[in-house]
Amino acid sequence: MLMPKKNRKLIYEAIFRDGVLVAKKDYNASKHQDIPIPNLQVIKAMQSLNSRGYVKTLFSWQYYYYTLTDEGIEYLREYLHLPAEVFPATFKKSARPAAPRFGGRPERDGFRPRGEREDYRRDDGAKKEGAAGDFKPDFRGGFGRGRAPQ
Repeated sequence: MLMPKKNRKLIYEAIFRDGVLVAKKDYNASKHQDIPIPNLQVIKAMQSLNSRGYVKTLFSWQYYYYTLTDEGIEYLREYLHLPAEVFPATFKKSARPAAPRFGGRPERDGFRPRGEREDYRRDDGAKKEGAAGDFKPDFRGGFGRGRAPQ
């Protein structure tokens, strides 16, 4: 499909910035939801990158989901004339806050007091296997949950 070079560049910049791109399957939409370009041009540009192996496409619930591959990152760096230090947002590690500790006081020297959860795990010495001696199941027939139709 023929499209202006500035539109193609805007599409490539958008997918390189985020690392992913979402497009609704609406070929007649006048604009894409994130980029001021016709939706059909976005879908066709991504289809072209997909055929060359630069993006992976997932289609679900009438939406196309495009994710960049490693080869696609290299190609877009060359196309957009970006330095090698620049990466998409999906490749950048975010600083996570330390996970909060639950349970009150910290453990000391491997000692952990037994709580209510471990009470059922105590071993009484003799292990019981099977049902009690007075348990006698009987089969009354029928189809599953009810009686047979008569």
